[in-house]
Amino acid sequence: MAVNSPLPVSADLKPVAGIELGYAEAGVRKANRKDLLVMKLAPTATVAGVFTLNRFCAAPVQICKTHLAQVSDAAPGLPIRALVINTGNANAGTGEEGLARANETCTELAGLLGVKPEQILPFSTGVILEPLPVDRIKAALPAAIGNLKADNWFNAAESIMTTDTQPKAASRTLTIGGKQVVMTGISKGAGMIKPNMATMLGYLAFDAKVPQALLNQLVKDAADQSFNCITIDGDTSTNDSFMLIATGAGELEITSADSAEYKELAAAVNALSQNLAHQIIRDGEGATKFIEITVEDGKSVEECRKIAYSIGHSPLVKTAFFASDPNLGRILAAIGYAGVDDLDVSKLNLYLDEVWVAKNGGRNPDYKEEDGQRVMKKSEIVVRVKLARGTAKASVWTCDLSHDYVTINADYRS
Repeated sequence: MAVNSPLPVSADLKPVAGIELGYAEAGVRKANRKDLLVMKLAPTATVAGVFTLNRFCAAPVQICKTHLAQVSDAAPGLPIRALVINTGNANAGTGEEGLARANETCTELAGLLGVKPEQILPFSTGVILEPLPVDRIKAALPAAIGNLKADNWFNAAESIMTTDTQPKAASRTLTIGGKQVVMTGISKGAGMIKPNMATMLGYLAFDAKVPQALLNQLVKDAADQSFNCITIDGDTSTNDSFMLIATGAGELEITSADSAEYKELAAAVNALSQNLAHQIIRDGEGATKFIEITVEDGKSVEECRKIAYSIGHSPLVKTAFFASDPNLGRILAAIGYAGVDDLDVSKLNLYLDEVWVAKNGGRNPDYKEEDGQRVMKKSEIVVRVKLARGTAKASVWTCDLSHDYVTINADYRS
């Protein structure tokens, strides 16, 4: 059960002009479940993405990078016309054979849609080190194409799930420069989450027209403020991908990053991306608590984020939150080994929500353990660290670590 995260309502997920979505049951790993998704894009669409920095990046990630590299404002090449996503198999750690099977998927879908294979972006998620059952995927593609619809976002969110307990999706409609913009996004992920450039899988589309160079910048900025600020277990997946799609089918056209319109669009994209990222944390494998870690008054955003992640990754900190045990020395220890070598801990202050726990590097004389436990029992908690060495600030979102996390991952391939 996701932490304070209601199930998305299909009717609330707005169709985005210029993109259609269709799903199928391919039986990639399990029968009778949605596990294949096709997104068909209008010819006016531009697409940008960020991907895992894991050196063992999956075959589809490698192909996506190659296909996207051919497209630029100066040399449009062959625009991306479709995305295809399968669950149940990551097609990672599969070598040349994995690349061949991912390319085969692209070729098959391209033939069905009447486009070139280079205009297809493939994505996979699931078990690593197993061959992709490409024949099952190819056989199911006609069914996915057959139910392509603009209002299929809820089914699309369900079709990319693995250990997720519920689909993750959100929409937003806003007015920018007097013109309406509709955006909808989906994401998936519940374990193996410590993104490094992206999330497990995330797709966000809007109907404005944005040139390739600006979209490339926009997706990086959005990932940095959302998916690059979450951790469940500190593991960076081989398949992390976050894609931004500007369909160009609406009235708004962005031409400059300096324009007020671009800044409004970027703020909306960042907010929706953060919403999708938070849904991942709230649905963390076995999670019972949603935890925000904010580090303030640092020399740089980088060092603030380093300390926040050190706290968020710590199994000892996370299990203490699960037990509602205010063993808060664990947080101080995680700050101390974060790798900020010149940190003066004698100036550091630590808060749990409004409770002042550590003052100037030691236990606050006014702190009472019952106050700490009262906060620890909440389902949503804010950990705030003040470094007293600058003006920088960063936040990271995480969850607790429960018995169920071990059970889920021990049984994952069963």
